[in-house]
Amino acid sequence: MSSEILEELRNAVVEGDSERAREAAQKAIDANIPPLDAISKGLGAGVKEIGDKFGAGEVFLVELIVAGKAMKDGMSVLLPVIQAAKTKMESAGKVVMGTVEGDIHSIGKDIVSTLLEANGFEVINMGEDVPAKVFAEAAKEHKADIIGVSALLTSSMPKQREVVQAVEDAGLVNVKVMIGGAPTTKEWAEKIGADGWAGDAITAAKTAKELMAAKRT
Repeated sequence: MSSEILEELRNAVVEGDSERAREAAQKAIDANIPPLDAISKGLGAGVKEIGDKFGAGEVFLVELIVAGKAMKDGMSVLLPVIQAAKTKMESAGKVVMGTVEGDIHSIGKDIVSTLLEANGFEVINMGEDVPAKVFAEAAKEHKADIIGVSALLTSSMPKQREVVQAVEDAGLVNVKVMIGGAPTTKEWAEKIGADGWAGDAITAAKTAKELMAAKRT
């Protein structure tokens, strides 16, 4: 039964069916499926599938956007359950999230932000078209542990390097920078001096946890 519901969640996202995503999310709650499993093995699996297809040029941006909306709508049902259960939990860390200057794409960044919140992180979503210096200023103001930097255009990728440099220039030695976005790679992250890279939302949450664990050792 639970595997069928998880598959329904995945399919709802792949097909961009927001109503079905909400209904399947409620089914998951009623069936006592852990909300994080519903997200990672259901909704998140669907987003990863669409993201991989987008990266391979098999689907268009509009399909990625519709899939992202379906995931967010499914998450809107699951998040209150997660938040109710973690009222007494300690924060997993604080993350400043945004899309780089010159890039107005929001869907991937918003999905990652929502998934980070589901995993106990406090997220300050800076929006899109964010200058490098603003990332650093926000991290300092909010005492952030991590800066998450999205770029969906090949032409905007160099701005991620500027964010890494801005963090260094501001002397924020304890702030980790992780990057993501369809055209980015682990090799690119290493080349620009970022602390982490994620190709999808599920991996982003895992990477953020790993960066926090490294900070605490």
